[in-house]
Amino acid sequence: MVAALRPWEFKIVLDKGVPTPAYLQIAHAIISEIERGRLAPGTALPGTRELALQLGVNRKTVQQAYEELVSQTWLTAEATRGTFVSARLPVVEHNAGPSRPPFRQNRGKTRFTLAGEAPEIPFEPAAPGVLVFDDGAPDTRLLPAELVAREYRRVLMALGRQNRLGYGDPRGTETLRVAIAEMLRLERGLDCGPENICITRGSQMAILIAARILVGPNDLVAIEELSYPPAREAFRAAGAVIATIRIDENGLIPAEVEQICRHTPLRAIYLTPHHQFPTTVTLPPERRIQLLALAEQYGFVIVEDDYDHEFNYTHRPILPLAGAHGGTRGIYIGSLSKLLSPSLRLGYIVAGETIINRAASEVMLIDRQGDPATEGAAASLIESGALKSHTRKVLRIYDERRQTMAAALRSTMGDLVDFTPPQGGLALWVKFRGLNAARLAAQAADEGVTFLPGQAFVTGPNRIEAARLGYGRHDPETIVAAINVLAKAARAQAAS
Repeated sequence: MVAALRPWEFKIVLDKGVPTPAYLQIAHAIISEIERGRLAPGTALPGTRELALQLGVNRKTVQQAYEELVSQTWLTAEATRGTFVSARLPVVEHNAGPSRPPFRQNRGKTRFTLAGEAPEIPFEPAAPGVLVFDDGAPDTRLLPAELVAREYRRVLMALGRQNRLGYGDPRGTETLRVAIAEMLRLERGLDCGPENICITRGSQMAILIAARILVGPNDLVAIEELSYPPAREAFRAAGAVIATIRIDENGLIPAEVEQICRHTPLRAIYLTPHHQFPTTVTLPPERRIQLLALAEQYGFVIVEDDYDHEFNYTHRPILPLAGAHGGTRGIYIGSLSKLLSPSLRLGYIVAGETIINRAASEVMLIDRQGDPATEGAAASLIESGALKSHTRKVLRIYDERRQTMAAALRSTMGDLVDFTPPQGGLALWVKFRGLNAARLAAQAADEGVTFLPGQAFVTGPNRIEAARLGYGRHDPETIVAAINVLAKAARAQAAS
């Protein structure tokens, strides 16, 4: 076993007021830490000179303690490397009194009751070597890392010299808010300025803040029956009662919203009209007009999540609802995470100044502020045109992957699946014919390919045999190989 040296001080407190010799106190302290699990097998102990200096004792005292523990097989000594916790620890009999379980066995337990309920958000970390069809993540290998790193370094050094790396505006750095406002005016038709923008740590934080701002206990919030689970859970956590809206091949059905409003006051509606999550459908103009009219008539707020508007393959994107109502009836949420990298954590809220100021107060509670160096680098990428150039590049790549997945599905599973290639985004919504999606997911996982069955996106009693298969993060060869695995599992299930 290869162990790294400890990057921190090893703390032992000696009690000079007891008759127990110092070397035995050191030995007992080390045994106690091993039993509790804080010193794992293979862990390097400090050198005898270093520990003696720290404890204020003679070096021979520490040597005596180590020799005692080596003789009992708690430690092993290697002449050129040092002293380590033994890989084979002795079995200790506790004859007197109750034994104390090892520290590690209790790490996941608490002595108190947790408040509320855990959010129902599906998440299954992939095992090493497993190919994951996620719900639409980008390929972070496409990030212009050298350019981002250069801009980050430049901004970081400049802010450091100017003493501006401390706490700042909770709405985010002004340079990024100005850049995003200009981008949204040109690209998405939004009439907004920096005063209408609050930067968040990704779009999920923006959704959570919107929920905290809008919703009180038992307020009614509508979402589509197939929707983004973390958004649903954010509104539930704020106290909302969730009403589900039916969708069809054209997305949300406005008449369903009106039916709810006639009987119960509706506080807000959350939706993804540009590329409906998870089905990828674009809400048509006539339904947008109807929904805006209903919001005006019944006074509910539209929370519009425009999570992947940059990825549009028809070059005829439909502008957001927020552009039509001028921001008076809603909150618009966007992100740079899919375009650059989720790890950069760059989301934003666009709304009226009153909402933005309240959002800034919520940021103060959650995060205090964002990352000024990252935000400055992102602003530079927008202002220089580098982000636009990057968008054009990755759009061609993702379009190729979209077409590759569609062709592979048709050629291998044509009679077992039903799907329409999306106009945008990074995932396909695939319905299965005569297949059980959960069973198919288990069969494919046995062959090293995983996906999340579509039932994970359903709110309500309905069942659906479908899946959202993300193609963004995989190259074409990997997509074809994975679809072949999926097809093999599907054929086996269909034949059984």
